[in-house]
Amino acid sequence: MADRLCFAASPAFDRFWKYASLDGMHTAGFWSFAMDRIANPIVVLWGWRRVAIAIGAGALSALAMAPFNLFPLLWLTVPVFVWLIDGATPAEGAGFLRRLLPAAVVGWSFGFGYFLGGLWWIGTAFLVEAEDFAWALPFAVTLLPAGLALFWALGTAVARSVWCEGWPRILVFAVAMAGAEWLRGHVLTGFPWNAFGYALMPGALTMQSASLVGLWGVTLAAFIIFAAPAALAGGVRGERRGQYAIVAFAFVLFVAHVGFGGVRLLAAGDPADSGITVRIVQPVLRQEEKWNVANEDAIVDRYLSLSDGATSPDRNGVGGVDILVWPESAFPFLLTERPEVLSAIADLLPSGTALITGAARAETGRVASDQLPRVFNSIYVIADDGEIVAAYDKVHLVPFGEFLPFPGLLERIGLTQLVALPSGFSPGARHLTLALENAPSFSPLICYEIVFPGEAVAPGPRPGWILNLTNDGWFGDTPGPHQHFQQARVRAVEEGLPLVRGANSGISAVVDGYGRVRQSLGVGLAGIVDGSLPPALTPTPYADYGDWVFLFMLMVAGCVAAYAQFPSRLNGN
Repeated sequence: MADRLCFAASPAFDRFWKYASLDGMHTAGFWSFAMDRIANPIVVLWGWRRVAIAIGAGALSALAMAPFNLFPLLWLTVPVFVWLIDGATPAEGAGFLRRLLPAAVVGWSFGFGYFLGGLWWIGTAFLVEAEDFAWALPFAVTLLPAGLALFWALGTAVARSVWCEGWPRILVFAVAMAGAEWLRGHVLTGFPWNAFGYALMPGALTMQSASLVGLWGVTLAAFIIFAAPAALAGGVRGERRGQYAIVAFAFVLFVAHVGFGGVRLLAAGDPADSGITVRIVQPVLRQEEKWNVANEDAIVDRYLSLSDGATSPDRNGVGGVDILVWPESAFPFLLTERPEVLSAIADLLPSGTALITGAARAETGRVASDQLPRVFNSIYVIADDGEIVAAYDKVHLVPFGEFLPFPGLLERIGLTQLVALPSGFSPGARHLTLALENAPSFSPLICYEIVFPGEAVAPGPRPGWILNLTNDGWFGDTPGPHQHFQQARVRAVEEGLPLVRGANSGISAVVDGYGRVRQSLGVGLAGIVDGSLPPALTPTPYADYGDWVFLFMLMVAGCVAAYAQFPSRLNGN
């Protein structure tokens, strides 16, 4: 009781009560008062303090991504982001571009912290051959986040150019930032890793909305949901209805997102089986050993012995397996130059069983004496007689990992790609669907090709499943492999297709079209994964319409923000 009396007698309580009583809404006044007390010191930050807070809030936001999935943190950090933009006011008399610079600095700083906190693990790849690449680690860890943050700088600059007071700025912010994320996923071949929408999709329950609107639609929703609390600050009499309306809308949007997932999974029932058996081999070969020519025979023996292992009393060896899967770049040599290895594979495979494996493929045909043959990062389908019956060449190569951009310039300063090939890998011509004799056709994707929404399935007849072969051994047990796996699961939900994932060091898994993990083997665990290939679902709305759904959502949100901000202009008054 004494504590209450002391509080009631305080000047802060008097200020709160006067503020809360403006329209008789005591609870509403409390929240506005509280948010103002938090927001005002952030809005007025200037100089290095504003940059430091933005970087720190962005780095904390990265904890919303796998494997941590602490997405509630975004209800703290994203409002800070909005308030920093509120305070990024242009200098008096500045030109158009200079007026947008303070907001762009905020966007770049927040984005730099976010991408640095979410992608630092990329630097571990430079320690595999530390004597050659360790010197580049600081540059790789900082330059990639710095470059990706330019998209967020663009987003905040665009948002600030049409910024407004009150709740409509939440929609302005969400539309601009979602558009910037879409651009990040497409410009210069795109790099949509850790797109903001993944924060709303930590598990199968919360992934189902991707079947309707895809990653980019969920990204727009995520910016609205997590930015909405910022609208509670800065309210004046007459505007509170809009403030609480946008917060209520964000709450309903979040509940609908989770509720739709629950309803869809409930309607799906127990996972179904197609009757087609799959075995995935996860060898866990260390990178420094994987490409050592002295280990060639030992590596082949490891694959053969793991493939024919027993996992249970009723599963003894590879007999009864329809599809055997080995990971990306399984061999430290060109498979076509080792016919004895193909013969050993034929001896391993029972009749009717196909091996799908990653392998380097060299172009055939006449090559000039002064030129090296082009080499592709490929997937082979090998029949039970040891014959290679189909192949796919990776289309989306990893810059600096599999090829060197601007090689003439960068090689002169001593840079090379991480893959030990004189000229790196060459890109394939297009995405393909590969056929199998005793199983549905499939869409082959290598490594990070699986992170591109809308590109998991090639044009033409729909495949029955998605195959993702990868070698995440470059990154050890860091957040990288977990983020990669989460994004692969979302592709399965978007397309309504089951996913079979074979990784050198994990995570290997069988996932159904609802993103549910049927069987899996974690990071760093050598062994095999046995499972049944789930059936394909009917095509999802996203599979039918792709990013057009997102662009429609973007247009609607933008129109609502414009109408709320400029009603008289839109009405012709």
